[in-house]
Amino acid sequence: MLFGYLCHYIKLLYNLMKIQRVLLLFFIIPFFGFTALHKFYVSVTNIEYSEADKALQITTRIFIDDFQRVLKERYGMQEELTVEKNVAEVENLMRKYLTKKIKIWVNGEVRTFNFIGKKYEDDVTVCYLEIKAVDEVQSLTIENGLLYEIEEDQQNLVHVKINNSRKSLLLVRENDKGLLKF
Repeated sequence: MLFGYLCHYIKLLYNLMKIQRVLLLFFIIPFFGFTALHKFYVSVTNIEYSEADKALQITTRIFIDDFQRVLKERYGMQEELTVEKNVAEVENLMRKYLTKKIKIWVNGEVRTFNFIGKKYEDDVTVCYLEIKAVDEVQSLTIENGLLYEIEEDQQNLVHVKINNSRKSLLLVRENDKGLLKF
């Protein structure tokens, strides 16, 4: 008889635990769903010095939908970026926009970069840029104003690797320029 009560008690506890798990999921899942709707507005730019090429090699990653939106609003571009239609025209607009929004000073001297090309990875546009004829880097000043005109919460991360030294900047609308010394 004691064994029967014990089994009944254990079964009751087990059922209560199942109900608690269901209730817990019922209350937690909406929080995950709500946070999934939140979008981060960020671009990531990597700058690396190639001593062999005497060049700064630059990779900029921008969410495709944000890049497409800004190109449409700024230049009236109608193409879907990932369709690969009118590639030369789309790359020209990308080059034009990036040239206006990213400025780099090497050792105090403003330098222009070449737009090498782009590719698409998942939901990101990866743009390849290069500054040639760089003998050494003692300082870099980077101004990055990407996407501020369409999103005030935009953040632009810049990671720099010069020889064995790594440094980073977080640039925002109110502070879109930073100096790094090596």
